[in-house]
Amino acid sequence: MKTYKNLFPQIVSFDNLLLAARKAAKGKREKPNVMAFFFKLEDNLFRLREELAAGTYKPGSYKTFHIYEPKPRMISAAPFRDRVVHHALMNIVAPLLEPGFIHDSYANRRGKGTHSAIRRYQNFLRKYDFVLKCDIKSYFPSIDHAVLKAQTRKRIACDRTLWLIDRIIDGSNPQKQVLDYFPGDDLFTPLTRRRGLPLGNLTSQFFGNYYLNPLDHYIKEKLKCKAYLRYVDDFALFENSKSRLWQWKKDISSFLQTFRLKLQPLRCQVYPAEEGYRFLGQVVFRSRRRLPSKNVRQFKKRQKEWQNNPPANLQQRLAAWIGHASQADTFSLLRSLGLGNYLKK
Repeated sequence: MKTYKNLFPQIVSFDNLLLAARKAAKGKREKPNVMAFFFKLEDNLFRLREELAAGTYKPGSYKTFHIYEPKPRMISAAPFRDRVVHHALMNIVAPLLEPGFIHDSYANRRGKGTHSAIRRYQNFLRKYDFVLKCDIKSYFPSIDHAVLKAQTRKRIACDRTLWLIDRIIDGSNPQKQVLDYFPGDDLFTPLTRRRGLPLGNLTSQFFGNYYLNPLDHYIKEKLKCKAYLRYVDDFALFENSKSRLWQWKKDISSFLQTFRLKLQPLRCQVYPAEEGYRFLGQVVFRSRRRLPSKNVRQFKKRQKEWQNNPPANLQQRLAAWIGHASQADTFSLLRSLGLGNYLKK
């Protein structure tokens, strides 16, 4: 397995930091903290570069807010200068680590994404009789810092880059407490191990994907599952043998203990491929895809609210929802909602 050295000079180069600032500001140029950073852009980038080079850089405090759909989650927003550092790190590190991902890992990768994953899922449904669909219990709050750091050291051999990765991981704000025990734990182990990555960070998105890369290779290379895909912690295995899928579920559960993770029991089921089940926000059948009824009801409710109090970014919010909805078989639905004009654009 190839390891990478001498990455830090590339990360802290002025050109890379400038590129990182522009990426971090994309779509956010009008926000006060972004405008303030760009008002003295060169000074801020040089100061940031000096702190990184001297090893004195410390992440700032997160601002948090909660969302409740599709499930309750805490979102954490890092200060803008920290987001610049996240982009600077990922500009260099992500392209080196990503080639080690399997083809059917779809989260946070160029040319992949949710809609590609749904299409692949549907394609597998047409070829196999049964599906094992799983996700992981409290995934991001459960990511173990020591395990993640050990994983990064398998591929990165640049001490200063590892220092920066550790500084970002250690700077994570407290997440939902998950009290799970694993072989070898004593009563206090879950309380003493640091866990959890903040949802909202570019680095969290990448490391959340990277953390489960060993699972992908285990399923493909050890279990010999030919039809498998994953999007963050949602994954599915396809087979013609129901009993084999149940056995694979046991094997996966055992394998995940090494990473201090557990499957979500109520969301890990084997079901016939001819039945439609929800996957990444759509109900997917072999021959069609539709939106869950709950999503449609929620959108209709928002439409009524927007008639009386339209948000400033109404067009963006409409486009985002329609972009997702139009990937399913929703032509008639969109017309009934008065959104037919968008389908012609």
